[in-house]
Amino acid sequence: MKLELEKQPVASRRLSLTASPYFVYVLVAPLFLILLAYVIYPLFETFIASIKVDEQITFKNYLKFFSLEHTANLEALWTSIYISVLSVITCGIVGVGLAFLLERYEFPGRKILSVLALVPMALPPLIGVLSFTFLYGESGIVPRALKELFHLQQVPFSLKGIWGVLVVHTFTMYTYFFMTAQAAIRGLDPSLEEAAASLGANRFTIWRRVIIPMLTPAIVASSLLVFMIAMASYTAPLIFGIDRTMTMQIYLARTNGDLDMAATQSTILSVVSIAFLLIMRWYQGARNYQNMSKGISVHRTEIKSQAGKYISMLLSFIATLILMLPILVLVLISFSVDGTWTVQILPPQYTASHYMDLFTDSKTWKPIANSLKLSLIAVVGIIIFGVAAAYAMVRLRFRGKTLMDALIMLPWALPGTVVAINLIAAFNQPTVFSFGQVLIGTFWILPLAYFVRHLPLVFRSTSATLMQMDGSVEEAARNLGASWWYSFRRVVFPMALGGVLAGALLAYVQCIGEFVASILIFTTSTTPLSVAVFQRMYNFEFGTACAYGVLQIIVIIVVLFIAQKLTGDKAGTAV
Repeated sequence: MKLELEKQPVASRRLSLTASPYFVYVLVAPLFLILLAYVIYPLFETFIASIKVDEQITFKNYLKFFSLEHTANLEALWTSIYISVLSVITCGIVGVGLAFLLERYEFPGRKILSVLALVPMALPPLIGVLSFTFLYGESGIVPRALKELFHLQQVPFSLKGIWGVLVVHTFTMYTYFFMTAQAAIRGLDPSLEEAAASLGANRFTIWRRVIIPMLTPAIVASSLLVFMIAMASYTAPLIFGIDRTMTMQIYLARTNGDLDMAATQSTILSVVSIAFLLIMRWYQGARNYQNMSKGISVHRTEIKSQAGKYISMLLSFIATLILMLPILVLVLISFSVDGTWTVQILPPQYTASHYMDLFTDSKTWKPIANSLKLSLIAVVGIIIFGVAAAYAMVRLRFRGKTLMDALIMLPWALPGTVVAINLIAAFNQPTVFSFGQVLIGTFWILPLAYFVRHLPLVFRSTSATLMQMDGSVEEAARNLGASWWYSFRRVVFPMALGGVLAGALLAYVQCIGEFVASILIFTTSTTPLSVAVFQRMYNFEFGTACAYGVLQIIVIIVVLFIAQKLTGDKAGTAV
């Protein structure tokens, strides 16, 4: 009895601590500290580096950037915005159009096309550029084959310039629109379209006034993602001859040692990206449409005419061929002997040694091991931060919640080049956030870059899972005497595990394929897989480069399959 009396004050003190309205700030303070240290502080240091020249505050770099005498920077800014906006438009047309076609119409070849429509997701951006170069570049397989077939003096066509970049961007990025639009279209009530048609609206008016507004949230989210990825694009403009882009200018300034101008260019690129984010958010808020229908029954319209069936079969075959060719050509070239493919239509010699070297040759294996290790470290940090942040945003009430949400999503608005330059500006000297160490040139800078770039992934997937959970389950555990930590560990986290793992797996493959940030801050001892592919490509070691690419594709396909299973099971069992 005496023992119980002695224990009671301790338990009551613990209960009063967790019940305190200020306890929530004990939980969220570390989250704000991480965002301050690795998102805001590097961004601020980049701005300071852009205006601090020879220990003096000056805006001469900005004046030089916008000077009409030095048009390279202005041309690069305009070209980047131009390409990004066009990429959003072309990806939106293809992605939304394909989603509507597959969800609303039944035709021969629809099922196989529905599966293959997601094939570009298995192509990392760098690998996608390489495959299109091998297929449709000036010395690509298709142009050379047509030249030989018709005995032409020159190739009849080749991907180059802005249109080459747009074709690659559209192929590799339309899936962001397709996936979100497909889910949204399934939730549309066809009776709205029927009502509009009965009131005399034509098909174009129905699309403009009914379908597109209802798809606004999905389109805005996809537009943001595609715009940011296109702004960060480096390889496609480089290979297709677009020298004046912001990512290229930042890379050149960084490699030439002009860190002041690189910081200036990064700051301006950040402003443009964040401005686009704010505009899209404003547009989404200004056009908020909700489906108020009680029940939805969607039936696909079957194409019954004989001519329509034949045309749809032909178009499905062409689409299937276009979707599969990039991966098939990568597999083919991965078996070619390095240095033997020059002017021939197809590689003349083949070998399986590249795949053996991936796991037996230490030089070839090292970039793979680096990427697996660096990505794993980053993802562990992303899981810890993402789960904590998602729980705080969904379950807790505190001042500054809107600010935290904006800060977490800010990395989505920052291209990889900007993230790299921010980290260079912040951690090229000892700071309290780097524990008194210089991080640039060390092993830890790449995991930190991956962490900053992809921390929204686990946060968003976990938030979505927690929103579907009934909060009374956790409350019941607390009412039965469980502490906050015990209820979180034994109740909340196991129930949210599917969403956590799905986001973590996606973050892992994104880290493995990260190239734009890696190219600016890697060292010879920490060369990741994406940089190794780029280096092999420029050494004309096409076979090894494609073998790396095929390995990446296999990893991504496996991860996407597992993630789909996890999210599918979670969605299917949620109450």
